[in-house]
Amino acid sequence: MEKKLIIKGHDKNPFVKFWNWGWGIYYKNPEVWNYLIVGLLTTVVSLVTYFIATRTFLDPTDELELQIANIVSWVFAVAFAYITNRIFVFKSKNKNILSELTKFIGSRVLSLIMDMLIMLIIVTVMGFSDIIGKVVSQVVVTIANYILSKLLVFTKK
Repeated sequence: MEKKLIIKGHDKNPFVKFWNWGWGIYYKNPEVWNYLIVGLLTTVVSLVTYFIATRTFLDPTDELELQIANIVSWVFAVAFAYITNRIFVFKSKNKNILSELTKFIGSRVLSLIMDMLIMLIIVTVMGFSDIIGKVVSQVVVTIANYILSKLLVFTKK
């Protein structure tokens, strides 16, 4: 991405100063910022799917149904995340999409296990709301997913 979004001149305009400051921060590490944006959108997909499932056909107070809702939201989030991470974050040119997808899903299975354990501890053991558990879980999982994607899946060759 080119730095053409920086506005030249008009240095006294506070909007232009703020705009240029923001793009300056972005250009220092665009991959991380793109991941945060995609991660936020993936979290929205996960949360919306989870809340639709638990507010319509699954009961989050039942331990098994809580985990089923987690898995349903995970499936939707992983599908969305693979496509957006491949295209917008890591800009993968890997022609072996099946191998890359397999690694991606494998790394996300690890984070699903983390997600399920966090939900089990926060909701079932500690008795907090499933909403609090899901939000806490999403923060931890998002960080783990970036590290796993960067190190194991979308490696530069």
